[in-house]
Amino acid sequence: MSAGLLVRRAVHGATALRGGPSWRPTPYQVVGGLFWLVMSLAYWRVPMCCDFGQHAAVVERLRARLLHPRHPMADLPGAGSPYYSPYAVVQGAFARVTGLPGWEVVRLSAPVNLLVLLTGIGRFVRVLAPGRPWAPVSALLAMVLLWGTERAWWSGYLGLMSMTGNLGYPSTFAIGLAFWAWALTGSRAAGLGGPVRYVGPSGLRSFSGYAGVGVLYGLILLVHPITSVAAVLGAVAFVAAWQRGWRGAVVGRWAVAGGAALLVAACWPYMDVFALAGDTSVDAMHRRLYQGVPDQFWLALIGVPALWVRGLRARGGGRWWRAGRDPLVLMFVLECLAVAYGWVSGHYTYGRILGLTLVPPQFALAVELAAPRPWPFWRRALGGTAAVGACVGFLTVQAGAVVPRSVDPVGFAQPPHWPTYEWAARHIGPGEVVITDGYYAVHSIAGYGPNLAAPAWPDASLDEGARLRRLAAVRAYLDPASTRAERAAVVRRYHVRWLLLTRWKRVPREAVVVAWSRTTGEVLARVA
Repeated sequence: MSAGLLVRRAVHGATALRGGPSWRPTPYQVVGGLFWLVMSLAYWRVPMCCDFGQHAAVVERLRARLLHPRHPMADLPGAGSPYYSPYAVVQGAFARVTGLPGWEVVRLSAPVNLLVLLTGIGRFVRVLAPGRPWAPVSALLAMVLLWGTERAWWSGYLGLMSMTGNLGYPSTFAIGLAFWAWALTGSRAAGLGGPVRYVGPSGLRSFSGYAGVGVLYGLILLVHPITSVAAVLGAVAFVAAWQRGWRGAVVGRWAVAGGAALLVAACWPYMDVFALAGDTSVDAMHRRLYQGVPDQFWLALIGVPALWVRGLRARGGGRWWRAGRDPLVLMFVLECLAVAYGWVSGHYTYGRILGLTLVPPQFALAVELAAPRPWPFWRRALGGTAAVGACVGFLTVQAGAVVPRSVDPVGFAQPPHWPTYEWAARHIGPGEVVITDGYYAVHSIAGYGPNLAAPAWPDASLDEGARLRRLAAVRAYLDPASTRAERAAVVRRYHVRWLLLTRWKRVPREAVVVAWSRTTGEVLARVA
């Protein structure tokens, strides 16, 4: 060569080490990674409480008998229990392989569930707002802070505080899958004539891709049936808002998706998920979901003006119904109608989707506040209001989730701190039956392996009348006026081996005290 040199393009900074462009994390990857770490640690510092014992008990039963598990909380057959979902079966298989107890597996599930949730949020917001890298960050902050000024603590609620209790639950995993399903549904609807250009991965027009989306919805239905109601309403919103040109092939693709979802749900051997549609046994316990709604959710209303703006934009000067061309607007309307139906009809279980009903205003607000500057006055006012609302939500309810009491200078409300029952579980053999009168014990002890004479929660695998009769038998046993013969009849009928009694209950003469808790004063006694 005449020059005798090969000229290489000059590179600078960190790229000089490799001679090429460097990878830089997006704002959401940085914030999401930190959030994942902080919330995983925050979840692990909270002791087993609330529904944790139920989910740990499910893993324990699957660890003992993976293919034919017993009832989650009683010494009874477990066929048909909705708790035995694909998610729980994977947990049970993991417990069998590793030898870990159920409660440890539930704890270890939290970071996995949170990862599915965070990646689903990121993908979902990319579909809603392509080219706005800060939109997922705003969406995450809005989702965990803009709730209310009273604590909303329920499975499926994703405020910071409630996350410290439910990250290890199937509901969190199902909601993460729902975000992924909405993202894939929206990208396919947009790719077949919708108003946006982001169409995701290649092969959107293939029937296999739509079948895959359907499988995802079927999995959500199996993992957490009530979350699937919100997931399907979101899917309807995206398809109705963005799908254009309802040709035969388009209808066929969506029919394939729906058929795949139904097929997956129908083929699951552990339960008949469709039988739950007529099950009203859990409606009464969900009535309190509708109590205190304004105080628990009012900060999310800050996002309603953003929904209004999106509706006007989609309407484009046409008739009012054209506002439904925005999927978040339509999703919000459909989910509000579902929640209202639950209240009017008495099927209060539909209130379980209240947490997901906040997603449209929260995410609409996030997308609007991620718009390029300069901002008009209304957007600046909306941003200031959102910032104030986030601070109010954090300081009144959510701060205690991430600020431990040991370093808390203010005295923020902390997550529930239930007592542990490891001291009792070490004496009780797996599957042995316990009678208990304590609120904490009845919700927790089954998570360590024992069974209850009377399960705490309704379950489709046990007739509700039979469960209520068991509860009546336990009350009769614990009645101070009961005779020894009456107590012996209950012991024989339900194969009771242990009593776990609060300090206010007198231990029967025929029982032998084995251990007691210095923390709660509860007593563990063996029944002859």
